[in-house]
Amino acid sequence: MEIDGSAKKERRDRRSSSKIEIPLDTELEHLPVEFRWREWMMRVEAIIFAASEPVRRETLARVVGNGCDIDKLIADLRAEMKPRPYDIVSVAGGWQYRTKPAYAHAIKASKTPTRALAPAISHHEAMVLIAIGYFQPITRGELSKIFGKEISRDTIASIRGAGLLDTGPRSPMPGAPYTYVTTKYFLSAFGFETLRDLPDIEALEDAGLLNRTAVVVTDSAIENMQQADEK
Repeated sequence: MEIDGSAKKERRDRRSSSKIEIPLDTELEHLPVEFRWREWMMRVEAIIFAASEPVRRETLARVVGNGCDIDKLIADLRAEMKPRPYDIVSVAGGWQYRTKPAYAHAIKASKTPTRALAPAISHHEAMVLIAIGYFQPITRGELSKIFGKEISRDTIASIRGAGLLDTGPRSPMPGAPYTYVTTKYFLSAFGFETLRDLPDIEALEDAGLLNRTAVVVTDSAIENMQQADEK
């Protein structure tokens, strides 16, 4: 049986209309104030729950009204979660669900597969990564001076392969070697909101884990660190 042209067109029109996205009502002016706020809370919680990475403020602003105080909304969500074993935390410039530290031992003892946030790197690689966090952008040669021994290309490659490092600008030093900087994933993986949350550098020096006097931290380096923190 042959379908005429008008029937085919009607079917195409129906398929096209089913794909049309209806704009999200963000203002919800038809709802009473308390129900409006509750709906905004549920939307924000759903987005943070579903997201694979920290959700930034501008993302949440797309689903709530113009007059919505997102910080207060997050605070209300966290208040409701106080008796729960998880929380919404501020990391890497956004918000993300995290299990409360008090339950880390129970989760580990259960041996259940989890969504690992921090990649598996060695203690030495973690210390190199923290040093890069403090002094970025920094070259491999400068890192070797900090630790008093050569930092191998394999170490840098391993940390970079974990998504924690990226290549920074060329150094003005002779030969213009590459510098290294941390990524946003570094903040998220280790639960830092900004680079200012890095461990106390003096404690690391007292433990003999690094020597910051081997590298001069210039004003431009500090400025670059602050700019990376704001991105």
